[in-house]
Amino acid sequence: MASLREATLRKLRLFSEMRGKPVAAGKFWDVVALTAADEKQELAYKQQLSEKLKRKELPLGVQYHVFTDPAGTKIGNGGSTFCALQCLGSLYGDKWKSFTVLLIHSGGYSQRLPNASALGKIFTALPLGEPIYQMLELKLAMYMDFPAHMKPGVLVTCADDIELYSIGDSEFIAFDRPGFTALAHPSSLAIGTTHGVFVLDSASSSQHGDLEYRQCHRFLHKPSVEDMYHFNAVHRQGGVGQQDLAGGDTASLPLLSEYVYTDSLFYMDHQSAQKLLDFYGSVGPLNCEIDAYGDFLQALGPGATAEYTRNTAHVTKEESQLLDMRQKIFHLLKGTPLNVIVLNNSKFYHIGTTEEYLLHFTSDSTLRSELGLQPVAFSVFSDVPESSRETPCVIHSVLDSGCHVAPGSVVEYSRLGPEVSIGENCIISGSIIANTVLPPYSFLCSLSVEMNGHVEYSTMVFGMQDNLKKSVQTLSDIKTLQFFGVCFMFCLDIWNLEATEELFSGSQTRLSLWTARIFPVCSSLRESVAASLGMLGAVQSRSPFNLRSFKLLSIQEMLLCKDVRDMLAHREQIFLEISASKRQSDWRKS
Repeated sequence: MASLREATLRKLRLFSEMRGKPVAAGKFWDVVALTAADEKQELAYKQQLSEKLKRKELPLGVQYHVFTDPAGTKIGNGGSTFCALQCLGSLYGDKWKSFTVLLIHSGGYSQRLPNASALGKIFTALPLGEPIYQMLELKLAMYMDFPAHMKPGVLVTCADDIELYSIGDSEFIAFDRPGFTALAHPSSLAIGTTHGVFVLDSASSSQHGDLEYRQCHRFLHKPSVEDMYHFNAVHRQGGVGQQDLAGGDTASLPLLSEYVYTDSLFYMDHQSAQKLLDFYGSVGPLNCEIDAYGDFLQALGPGATAEYTRNTAHVTKEESQLLDMRQKIFHLLKGTPLNVIVLNNSKFYHIGTTEEYLLHFTSDSTLRSELGLQPVAFSVFSDVPESSRETPCVIHSVLDSGCHVAPGSVVEYSRLGPEVSIGENCIISGSIIANTVLPPYSFLCSLSVEMNGHVEYSTMVFGMQDNLKKSVQTLSDIKTLQFFGVCFMFCLDIWNLEATEELFSGSQTRLSLWTARIFPVCSSLRESVAASLGMLGAVQSRSPFNLRSFKLLSIQEMLLCKDVRDMLAHREQIFLEISASKRQSDWRKS
């Protein structure tokens, strides 16, 4: 869709011009805030923000903050919203009444995309720009036009999705109405079952075009197809141009004869944000998980009922306080309007899993075309097929001319030697690899870890199909876990490890690949990668590999003792090498 690509590239150009320069008053956000799950994540985020500002990769004159969830119970992005509002009030007093705030929910440890676990989903690298953009820069670029047409308030978004849209040259998106305002994207009914769906007030219809302002009668959170029909959320072809109905999580949907409008980000005016802040001050610390979308938006609109407060189908953990807290939020927000900005020429992409990450960066050309993503971004590497639909993707890395990366694989922040061959559909992150043939569908990610006051290294490796989130409650059940498609008990035998409680970190009732202490700790990054590749090779060849001679960590423990400064230093070293190589190349051309 040419107009979508043109609109997107315009925003990227404008943002590029703003990087490293002071912003004019009213032209950009007053505050950009990231939420973090704990103090370790907070420190990692602050260090990365500091590096970006030092290298002039972000607009200046903006207040960048990281707000951390309190220790204890997981409180969800709704709870994080409460905490962030409290932090804004504490920091700025009444001054924040006049602020435009971008709040990006980026807490959590990304078990479905583990290369984003250590340094955060909002700092996921993209194959775009020099120096490369991360999700943070892309978010700021895509929302470039919002602050100038926004009344004081808070725009709430998540760290792992991308919203692209095109509107008329003389049009703009205005967040200037009382209450809440959400963006809406045309999507298939199947996508609607995993998102929020708007039931629009038919009386609020305006002329059909790329941009419509509507009122929402009620909001459905991850509804069944039957409920979409029952509540009149389903639209039929006719009112919207056929070319405008390709939105959704996948890169391109077929022509939709029926569609729904699904959610992405939302805005709340200052009065609504203050109402939430006052409420949080009165109820005190949360002891349950609140969803900013499911628990806030479902309370809005004239058709909202309290029925959803008793539905726990999409709750990860049901706490005793949850029902009571949901009902209180419902009564607090009931009657608050939910305005909807319908973007008929828009796309919503999610990049929160390894499958989505590989799809959009390598095999599906739609997002690549719309964002101008490159097969090789800010890297030293020449072996990329010229005319292949599916390509490898190399980001901020140095690859020897003698190495090979198969189509469908992503390499980021890594150094690969001359006799390295990476199979298809792999992810390589933060590693140094030499003389290796890596099988297809492999995941390899190295972390710096602080052990007894000094830096060491550990590399997680597993199969792309392995389920890191799957957990069992007893040792006898770990035979149902799989490592690279092989029974985990069989792998333990190969590695000369015993299935004991000491093999797992954290809760002894949630045993998983995430908490299994199976990854060697070594004194150098290169040795760490070699050791983990050794344990993988042993499983594949069914030959013994003794892990008992190593200090072992689980992924959970790696993240707890990660050394962010050393990981950033590794990236900086590669950055300097790439920059020097590019200068030399430019000199030769001149």
